[in-house]
Amino acid sequence: MTVTFDFSGRAALVTGAGAGFGFAITEALAKAGASVCAVDINPDRCDRLLEAVQAAGAQAVAFHGDVSNRFQAAAAIEHARAAFGKVDTLVNAAGIFKGGDLLLLDEWDWRRILDVNLSGAFFMAQLLGRVMADEGGGTILNLASTGARPEGVGFVASKAGVVGLTQQIARELARYNVRCNAVMLGDVGEDDIPSEPTTRTGTLEDAVGAAMFLLSNAAKFITGQVLHVDGGASVGL
Repeated sequence: MTVTFDFSGRAALVTGAGAGFGFAITEALAKAGASVCAVDINPDRCDRLLEAVQAAGAQAVAFHGDVSNRFQAAAAIEHARAAFGKVDTLVNAAGIFKGGDLLLLDEWDWRRILDVNLSGAFFMAQLLGRVMADEGGGTILNLASTGARPEGVGFVASKAGVVGLTQQIARELARYNVRCNAVMLGDVGEDDIPSEPTTRTGTLEDAVGAAMFLLSNAAKFITGQVLHVDGGASVGL
Protein backbone atom coordinates (compact mmCIF):
# COMPACT_ATOMS: atom_id res chain seq x y z
CA MET A 1 0.00 0.00 0.00
CA THR A 2 1.27 3.45 -0.89
CA VAL A 3 0.53 6.25 1.55
CA THR A 4 0.41 9.78 0.18
CA PHE A 5 0.30 13.09 2.01
CA ASP A 6 -1.10 16.40 0.81
CA PHE A 7 1.06 19.40 1.65
CA SER A 8 -0.74 21.82 -0.66
CA GLY A 9 -0.63 25.32 0.78
CA ARG A 10 2.34 24.51 3.01
CA ALA A 11 5.65 26.34 2.79
CA ALA A 12 8.71 24.41 3.94
CA LEU A 13 12.33 25.28 4.61
CA VAL A 14 14.80 22.38 4.57
CA THR A 15 18.41 22.73 5.70
CA GLY A 16 21.07 20.38 4.43
CA ALA A 17 18.91 20.00 1.34
CA GLY A 18 21.72 19.32 -1.11
CA ALA A 19 22.31 15.66 -0.29
CA GLY A 20 21.08 12.56 1.51
CA PHE A 21 18.01 12.83 3.70
CA GLY A 22 17.72 16.58 3.13
CA PHE A 23 17.59 16.11 -0.64
CA ALA A 24 15.06 13.30 -0.38
CA ILE A 25 12.68 15.08 2.01
CA THR A 26 12.80 18.26 -0.08
CA GLU A 27 11.80 16.29 -3.18
CA ALA A 28 9.03 14.53 -1.26
CA LEU A 29 7.59 17.75 0.13
CA ALA A 30 7.64 19.37 -3.30
CA LYS A 31 5.91 16.38 -4.91
CA ALA A 32 3.28 16.51 -2.15
CA GLY A 33 2.43 20.08 -3.08
CA ALA A 34 4.50 22.17 -0.68
CA SER A 35 6.48 25.22 -1.67
CA VAL A 36 10.07 24.54 -0.64
CA CYS A 37 13.15 26.57 0.19
CA ALA A 38 16.25 24.39 -0.12
CA VAL A 39 19.12 25.57 2.08
CA ASP A 40 22.61 24.15 1.71
CA ILE A 41 26.19 25.30 2.15
CA ASN A 42 27.10 23.78 -1.23
CA PRO A 43 25.65 25.93 -4.04
CA ASP A 44 26.12 23.35 -6.79
CA ARG A 45 24.21 20.65 -4.94
CA CYS A 46 21.47 23.07 -3.98
CA ASP A 47 21.06 24.32 -7.54
CA ARG A 48 20.78 20.77 -8.89
CA LEU A 49 18.01 20.05 -6.40
CA LEU A 50 16.26 23.28 -7.30
CA GLU A 51 16.28 22.37 -10.98
CA ALA A 52 14.84 18.94 -10.21
CA VAL A 53 11.92 20.14 -8.11
CA GLN A 54 11.12 23.06 -10.39
CA ALA A 55 11.10 20.70 -13.37
CA ALA A 56 8.47 18.69 -11.53
CA GLY A 57 6.30 21.80 -11.32
CA ALA A 58 6.92 22.73 -7.69
CA GLN A 59 7.38 26.25 -6.40
CA ALA A 60 10.93 26.26 -5.06
CA VAL A 61 13.80 28.57 -4.22
CA ALA A 62 17.34 27.95 -3.00
CA PHE A 63 19.53 29.65 -0.43
CA HIS A 64 23.25 29.04 -0.20
CA GLY A 65 24.41 29.46 3.37
CA ASP A 66 25.78 28.01 6.59
CA VAL A 67 23.08 27.49 9.23
CA SER A 68 25.70 27.45 11.99
CA ASN A 69 25.99 31.19 11.33
CA ARG A 70 23.03 32.88 13.00
CA PHE A 71 22.94 35.73 10.49
CA GLN A 72 22.90 33.36 7.53
CA ALA A 73 20.18 31.30 9.20
CA ALA A 74 18.07 34.44 9.58
CA ALA A 75 18.72 35.39 5.96
CA ALA A 76 17.57 31.95 4.79
CA ILE A 77 14.29 32.36 6.63
CA GLU A 78 13.69 35.81 5.20
CA HIS A 79 14.52 34.52 1.71
CA ALA A 80 11.86 31.83 2.05
CA ARG A 81 9.26 34.18 3.51
CA ALA A 82 9.85 36.69 0.74
CA ALA A 83 9.25 33.96 -1.83
CA PHE A 84 6.23 32.27 -0.26
CA GLY A 85 4.75 34.80 2.16
CA LYS A 86 5.17 32.38 5.04
CA VAL A 87 7.11 29.37 6.31
CA ASP A 88 5.11 26.90 8.39
CA THR A 89 7.32 23.82 8.10
CA LEU A 90 10.98 23.44 9.09
CA VAL A 91 13.20 20.42 8.53
CA ASN A 92 16.63 20.60 10.19
CA ALA A 93 18.66 18.12 8.15
CA ALA A 94 22.00 19.93 7.98
CA GLY A 95 24.75 17.88 9.58
CA ILE A 96 28.37 16.82 9.32
CA PHE A 97 30.45 13.92 10.56
CA LYS A 98 34.14 14.21 11.39
CA GLY A 99 35.95 11.20 12.79
CA GLY A 100 38.00 11.26 15.95
CA ASP A 101 37.58 9.42 19.23
CA LEU A 102 37.58 11.06 22.64
CA LEU A 103 41.35 11.01 23.06
CA LEU A 104 42.16 12.30 19.58
CA LEU A 105 39.39 14.60 18.35
CA ASP A 106 40.66 18.06 17.52
CA GLU A 107 39.00 20.93 19.39
CA TRP A 108 38.20 22.77 16.15
CA ASP A 109 36.48 19.67 14.74
CA TRP A 110 34.54 19.21 17.99
CA ARG A 111 33.27 22.77 17.85
CA ARG A 112 32.46 22.60 14.14
CA ILE A 113 30.40 19.43 14.58
CA LEU A 114 28.40 20.97 17.42
CA ASP A 115 28.02 24.25 15.54
CA VAL A 116 26.46 22.63 12.48
CA ASN A 117 24.57 19.68 13.97
CA LEU A 118 23.25 21.29 17.15
CA SER A 119 23.63 25.07 17.04
CA GLY A 120 22.36 25.17 13.46
CA ALA A 121 19.17 23.37 14.49
CA PHE A 122 18.82 25.69 17.49
CA PHE A 123 19.21 28.86 15.43
CA MET A 124 16.69 27.75 12.83
CA ALA A 125 14.17 26.59 15.43
CA GLN A 126 14.52 29.74 17.52
CA LEU A 127 14.33 32.20 14.64
CA LEU A 128 11.59 30.45 12.72
CA GLY A 129 9.83 29.46 15.93
CA ARG A 130 9.30 33.15 16.66
CA VAL A 131 7.71 33.57 13.25
CA MET A 132 5.52 30.50 13.70
CA ALA A 133 4.41 31.69 17.14
CA ASP A 134 3.36 35.04 15.70
CA GLU A 135 1.59 33.48 12.72
CA GLY A 136 -0.47 30.81 14.43
CA GLY A 137 1.67 27.68 14.46
CA GLY A 138 3.80 25.33 12.45
CA THR A 139 5.78 22.13 12.60
CA ILE A 140 9.48 21.41 13.08
CA LEU A 141 11.32 18.18 12.34
CA ASN A 142 14.87 17.51 13.51
CA LEU A 143 17.22 14.81 12.29
CA ALA A 144 18.77 12.63 14.98
CA SER A 145 20.84 9.47 14.60
CA THR A 146 21.57 6.25 16.39
CA GLY A 147 25.17 7.46 16.35
CA ALA A 148 26.54 3.99 15.67
CA ARG A 149 29.76 5.23 14.11
CA PRO A 150 33.33 4.41 15.06
CA GLU A 151 35.40 7.27 16.42
CA GLY A 152 32.41 9.59 16.44
CA VAL A 153 32.34 11.24 19.87
CA GLY A 154 31.49 14.66 18.46
CA PHE A 155 28.75 13.34 16.19
CA VAL A 156 27.20 11.22 18.94
CA ALA A 157 27.23 14.13 21.39
CA SER A 158 25.69 16.50 18.86
CA LYS A 159 22.87 14.13 17.95
CA ALA A 160 22.11 13.42 21.62
CA GLY A 161 21.79 17.17 21.97
CA VAL A 162 19.35 17.26 19.07
CA VAL A 163 17.08 14.82 20.91
CA GLY A 164 17.05 17.00 24.02
CA LEU A 165 16.56 20.11 21.91
CA THR A 166 13.59 18.52 20.15
CA GLN A 167 11.83 17.72 23.40
CA GLN A 168 12.44 21.17 24.86
CA ILE A 169 11.24 22.93 21.70
CA ALA A 170 8.05 20.87 21.91
CA ARG A 171 7.53 21.89 25.55
CA GLU A 172 8.14 25.59 25.00
CA LEU A 173 6.30 26.08 21.70
CA ALA A 174 3.22 23.93 22.30
CA ARG A 175 1.34 26.98 23.59
CA TYR A 176 1.85 28.56 20.16
CA ASN A 177 0.51 25.57 18.22
CA VAL A 178 4.01 24.61 17.08
CA ARG A 179 4.87 20.91 17.04
CA CYS A 180 8.41 19.54 17.10
CA ASN A 181 9.51 15.94 16.56
CA ALA A 182 12.60 14.10 15.38
CA VAL A 183 13.41 11.07 13.30
CA MET A 184 16.19 8.92 14.74
CA LEU A 185 17.87 7.38 11.73
CA GLY A 186 19.70 4.10 11.80
CA ASP A 187 21.70 2.95 8.81
CA VAL A 188 20.04 4.12 5.60
CA GLY A 189 21.64 4.48 2.21
CA GLU A 190 23.71 2.59 -0.30
CA ASP A 191 26.35 1.14 1.99
CA ASP A 192 24.25 0.08 4.95
CA ILE A 193 24.06 -3.30 6.59
CA PRO A 194 20.68 -5.09 6.53
CA SER A 195 19.03 -5.10 9.94
CA GLU A 196 16.47 -7.48 11.46
CA PRO A 197 13.56 -7.99 11.48
CA THR A 198 13.21 -6.56 7.98
CA THR A 199 16.30 -8.44 6.70
CA ARG A 200 16.93 -5.70 4.18
CA THR A 201 18.88 -2.50 3.96
CA GLY A 202 17.18 0.63 5.20
CA THR A 203 16.61 3.26 2.54
CA LEU A 204 16.10 7.00 2.39
CA GLU A 205 12.53 6.23 1.33
CA ASP A 206 11.97 4.59 4.73
CA ALA A 207 13.27 7.69 6.49
CA VAL A 208 11.29 10.07 4.31
CA GLY A 209 8.05 8.18 4.90
CA ALA A 210 8.42 8.56 8.65
CA ALA A 211 9.34 12.22 8.30
CA MET A 212 6.39 13.02 6.04
CA PHE A 213 4.04 11.45 8.57
CA LEU A 214 5.42 13.54 11.43
CA LEU A 215 5.22 16.72 9.35
CA SER A 216 1.70 16.02 8.13
CA ASN A 217 -1.67 16.77 9.70
CA ALA A 218 -1.99 13.04 10.39
CA ALA A 219 0.41 13.68 13.28
CA LYS A 220 -1.23 16.86 14.55
CA PHE A 221 -1.52 15.41 18.09
CA ILE A 222 2.10 14.23 18.17
CA THR A 223 4.88 16.43 19.51
CA GLY A 224 8.10 15.95 21.46
CA GLN A 225 8.59 12.47 20.05
CA VAL A 226 11.62 10.74 18.56
CA LEU A 227 10.67 8.16 15.95
CA HIS A 228 13.30 5.46 15.43
CA VAL A 229 13.74 4.43 11.80
CA ASP A 230 16.29 1.65 12.21
CA GLY A 231 14.71 -1.70 11.34
CA GLY A 232 14.51 -2.64 15.01
CA ALA A 233 18.16 -1.99 15.90
CA SER A 234 17.14 0.20 18.84
CA VAL A 235 15.49 -2.82 20.51
CA GLY A 236 18.46 -5.08 19.97
CA LEU A 237 17.47 -6.71 16.69
